[in-house]
Amino acid sequence: MFGLVRPASYIVLRLSSGTLKVLQIVPNTIISIGKYGSFPSNALLGRPYNLTFEVVEPAEKKELPSLRVVSALELHAEALGSAGPRPPPPVAGQSTNNGDGLEYDSSEDIQDNINTRSNRETIDDPLRQQLSAEEIQTLKREGGGAGREVIQRLMSAHSGIEQKTDFSLAKYALRKARKYLRRFTVLPLDVSNLAQFLMAEREPVRIMELREEMLALIGSWANVRWNEGSDVVTADEKESKRGHGRWLVVDETGGLVVAAIAERMGILNPPEEDEETKPPPSNNLLPEEPPNIDGKAAEGPGTQAATQAQLERRRRHKPAMTASNNTITVIHANQQPNLSNLKYFHFDTNHPSPDHPLYDHLKSLSWLQLLSPEEDSGYAEPETVPDETITNWKSSKRATYYRKRRRWERVKGVIDEVREGGYDGLIIASMMSPAPILHHTIPLLRGGAQVVVYSPHIEPLSELADLYSTPRRAAFLNNPPDPTTLPNEDFPVNPALLLAPMVQTARVQNWQCLPGRTHPLMTSRGGAEGYLFTATRVLPAEGKVAARGKAKRRKIVKEEVKGSMHVVQPEPSVLDHPGLAN
Repeated sequence: MFGLVRPASYIVLRLSSGTLKVLQIVPNTIISIGKYGSFPSNALLGRPYNLTFEVVEPAEKKELPSLRVVSALELHAEALGSAGPRPPPPVAGQSTNNGDGLEYDSSEDIQDNINTRSNRETIDDPLRQQLSAEEIQTLKREGGGAGREVIQRLMSAHSGIEQKTDFSLAKYALRKARKYLRRFTVLPLDVSNLAQFLMAEREPVRIMELREEMLALIGSWANVRWNEGSDVVTADEKESKRGHGRWLVVDETGGLVVAAIAERMGILNPPEEDEETKPPPSNNLLPEEPPNIDGKAAEGPGTQAATQAQLERRRRHKPAMTASNNTITVIHANQQPNLSNLKYFHFDTNHPSPDHPLYDHLKSLSWLQLLSPEEDSGYAEPETVPDETITNWKSSKRATYYRKRRRWERVKGVIDEVREGGYDGLIIASMMSPAPILHHTIPLLRGGAQVVVYSPHIEPLSELADLYSTPRRAAFLNNPPDPTTLPNEDFPVNPALLLAPMVQTARVQNWQCLPGRTHPLMTSRGGAEGYLFTATRVLPAEGKVAARGKAKRRKIVKEEVKGSMHVVQPEPSVLDHPGLAN
């Protein structure tokens, strides 16, 4: 999917400090990465992803900086370090000295008798660095080697470098490399890297502090995938429409959840076209209307033919939101959905490109259109005008007419499809209370559909799990209320529509794994933990269920035959199964 860096594509630069920087490759421009320098954007075009580059300053100031590809062998050697051979393991309970004035302690408590070099007497003092700040700045301006000379001078000028252990020396070298080494790695902009960038470099509250591991759990529990079904199957009138791979989404993360779903379905990125296989432009262009002072089309022999051709061209306009399967339907509370994060994947909701897969497979409607479509002005059909009248209109008036008709057809088609239901899953990431959302959206799901609700905090989801708990469901089934009275104080939702409610969380924690010093890194980011509510949509049986309670086992019958007694076991029954008995 990600081959080479192409013009106008978004990429992620992972700097040597670990900072992520998202930018768009615009040809013939200069890319600045702050203190690490700048370089021409053309140096990245046509290069593969996941390569590490060094910014090389030119010999003359008039020239532009260049990039050097850091080989994998060099990166591997730097990762291993330059540690020398270790001394032989000493005898337990004794201390040894290798002639460098430092003692090595051995302990049987350390796993595998690994020796640990003692640095208890080492005192970190900033005065041990003999280079001043002015000298370091001069080295940064005049030194070459992409910052390697600065690091070497800093380590050679440190008066206590010999007292550091191998581990502390490696940490010191790594810290200086992150600060002074002018390197970066080019990564493709996928949903995982975008989530990391938004969490670390932007405001995490705007995406509800949704981490990449939670995005993966959402897609997994919602069973999001590309379905190979081609047609929409409609059963009898009692059953709703059941398409293939259709999901309802309530997304308040700026489109991050929609992007994660589209990525799992394979419809997030537009198709790549090679310059060699790109079709040439057609020469059969339609004639333009000759302008006139009055704004009308100038009369002539070709004017009528041109007008008819334009009418045919407008009729051939590719409508949006026409896919019948593998669709994502977004329900929003505003006039337009907030899907701003989709711009990183070349999809603009205001001016979508017909070549993008989301142009057909991404649909949207508001809560007003879902609950009360007759109150929405876009659902009312505009006036129908015959073609003879349209021919005599100005071009701007004709364009407005056809635009209104296309918008009405699109809005009406989406609203009718959503209200018919039969969706394969529901995914909610909203700051609103989840109970009212589920009350209106659960009936739109087919049997066996998965429901996933994300919340940064556990309190809304714990209340939701209580609303679908077994005791509340039993009370609802024993004394079913009038459906017209739902929702009420006792039953804000219908607890019989969801089974197996569960609240869970997951968080990836970075650990330092060293003998005797294994612990989680204390510099990890805090913030909200993030929780998921998952359940399965079920179709309740019509009528009252008579078989309830625990099944009783049959008694053993004893018979006496000719002075002897034997036991007659009854025939096994389905109700005797231990799982059903409980």
